[in-house]
Amino acid sequence: MWVPGLLGPLALLAFSAGGCQGLSFQLPPQTRKCLKEELHRDVMVTGEFVVSEATAPGIRTDLRVTDSSGHLLYSRDDAKKGKFAFTTDDYEIYEICFESHGQPGNFRVPDQLITLNIKHGVEARNYEDIAKAEKLKPLEVDLRRLEDLSESIVKDFAFMKQREEEMRDTNESTSARVFYFSIFSMLCLVGLATWQVFYLRRFFKAKKLIE
Repeated sequence: MWVPGLLGPLALLAFSAGGCQGLSFQLPPQTRKCLKEELHRDVMVTGEFVVSEATAPGIRTDLRVTDSSGHLLYSRDDAKKGKFAFTTDDYEIYEICFESHGQPGNFRVPDQLITLNIKHGVEARNYEDIAKAEKLKPLEVDLRRLEDLSESIVKDFAFMKQREEEMRDTNESTSARVFYFSIFSMLCLVGLATWQVFYLRRFFKAKKLIE
């Protein structure tokens, strides 16, 4: 169930590296549905959307594309049909949100059907335009596409390696801190136990319970 103003079950959409995803979902009146994905730097993203017509007056659907810092990358009020494109500036979480506005009244209003097709990476590039601009032959276009795909895969592996190194460094740093904290805790416990022994010894001597 979707809650207005909150992210619902579709909040996470896996765009599969270098691929595209097309999906359709229902948007009830006065609700908000968002799709989120982490993307690398300098990745081209294109999208095409179609929103079914509202059957009640005063109902409209707005589209917003933002990054994790809240920067607006694309905006369309009363979105019905269109396309958008942007290039990522940094490794961030990008969010595509459809939000329904308006009062449906006292009668039941059908949900709006939203169809969204997202492409990024190699699939987002228009190789027909590249072929025309550079006067490439069909075989050369295929080779260019394979070259770009290979480069994308290499970048993905390099990024995964970097993340693995960062996680390993974090784990090693955490393990070292836990080790030193454990030693510090043991020293504190030994010191506390020693103080208790001497304190009780003085107490019993003061009460003349021991010599």
